[in-house]
Amino acid sequence: MSELSHETRRQIGALIDRKGHVQYVMVGDNRGIELPDFKRVRVASGRFRGLRCVHTHLRGEPLTQDDLTDLALLRLDLMAAIDVEAETGLPGLVRAAHLLPLHAGDLESTSTPDLYSFLDPRVPSQLDLDFLALIDSLEEEMARNRRTAWRAEVRDRTILVGVATGSLADAEESMAELAELATSAGVMVQDRIIQRRGAIDPRTVLGRGKLDELIIRALQLGADMLVFDRELSPAQVRALSEATDLKVIDRAQLILDIFAQRAQSKEGKIQVELAQLKYLLPRLIAGQDSAFSRLAGGIGGRGPGETKLETDRRRVRDRINRLEKEIESQRQRRQERRKGRTRQRLPVISIVGYTNAGKSTLLNALTKSEVHAEQRMFATLDPTSRRLRLPREQEVIINDTVGFIRALPPDLLSAFRATLEEISDSSLLIHAVDISHPRWEQQVQSVKRILSELKLADIPAILALNKADLLEPEAVEAAVRQARQLLDNSSIVVISAVNPDSLGGLLEEAGAVLARNLSAALSRIA
Repeated sequence: MSELSHETRRQIGALIDRKGHVQYVMVGDNRGIELPDFKRVRVASGRFRGLRCVHTHLRGEPLTQDDLTDLALLRLDLMAAIDVEAETGLPGLVRAAHLLPLHAGDLESTSTPDLYSFLDPRVPSQLDLDFLALIDSLEEEMARNRRTAWRAEVRDRTILVGVATGSLADAEESMAELAELATSAGVMVQDRIIQRRGAIDPRTVLGRGKLDELIIRALQLGADMLVFDRELSPAQVRALSEATDLKVIDRAQLILDIFAQRAQSKEGKIQVELAQLKYLLPRLIAGQDSAFSRLAGGIGGRGPGETKLETDRRRVRDRINRLEKEIESQRQRRQERRKGRTRQRLPVISIVGYTNAGKSTLLNALTKSEVHAEQRMFATLDPTSRRLRLPREQEVIINDTVGFIRALPPDLLSAFRATLEEISDSSLLIHAVDISHPRWEQQVQSVKRILSELKLADIPAILALNKADLLEPEAVEAAVRQARQLLDNSSIVVISAVNPDSLGGLLEEAGAVLARNLSAALSRIA
């Protein structure tokens, strides 16, 4: 090999099985070789591919990053490079590396485990390594570690992936929120990767080099899922799944999964199922890797037969229609209940805000209720109404609502529109804000934007700066000043929902705003 490589000035390589038989021969250029396309065929857990790559290097360089990438992605037994002597063409040093088993402790560690082990460079005559014994011991350790890892941790292990075409700070902020979502979904976040690009790759979102880096990182950490911080097209999900051999989901799918975990009432479950089916339908239509898709129309595809793809699409559409009718009937029932409240002339106050801002805790504190409250995103899906008496002896209805989040999937917003209509009849909104959160200002803007989309921005609002007990007094004062700059005309109060003594000012302000609204309405009538 080294003599032929010297004569042709090209790298030459061979893939050799464990019996010593040459399975493939590759001829490249003076910089590298191209390995066969194995289509990323999944190798059994705890095993290597059963092939070692031996190839030449013409410039005496060590194993390149491409060599190590091929070793990792193809799960080769060994990657070896033979130096070709420039004068004689005889073989010089042999440099080799193999993959290392991933230990159970590496899954919990925040540090990066070593993926490769490099053998000492030696001339061919001094290579005395028992290669088969080494591979057997490595595979045995890999299988043992994997069994231990599965016993120790059953949650999905994921890497979060973002692509920044604009501000890197915005991308990092969005990724931080994606990490919170993943944690709320019960997923173990092992790493976050952001790539800056001028434009999104239409096929794989990431560039080719970054995608290879991501695959190696997933191997290092033992990740079994990738979560992308953007909505992926069906073709992108398919291309990424084929390239990485991992489960691939996007931000919208993660939010839908959290909603599915949280839904308790019949109404909540219907709304989540409707959103999931609307998300699924276009992906079912676009399934190009199915044999059925080639029969869906055109010459040879017409006639009385119905493909499985078409059957699935029809069933999903039928189910969507039934769920939409059920939600419409629920909307009408809600409307009747709201009419009853109107006849009683009880003002309605709705607590709105970003997810995990403390809305349910605030409702419990104000009404001495025991609505489920938890330090997790989207802990509340089912709206709750309670009666409340304000300091001016005025009785009101107060609602707890679904938390908002930026980039809320449109299908989810549509499915929960009947629930969000509860807000439309409100005389006052209490906008709860978690000022202990590092990105609370952006969260305020996101809630304002969603209220505008729902045509609810004209309802009077009180900005309740919650969780003040978690900050120093100076930080609270700074937050109040910042809030006044964000919202010129809103009333602003500082509260801590876990401390009922801090809520007096909020109740006084709510009563005053309602009184001013009533006075203004009477003036218009007069």
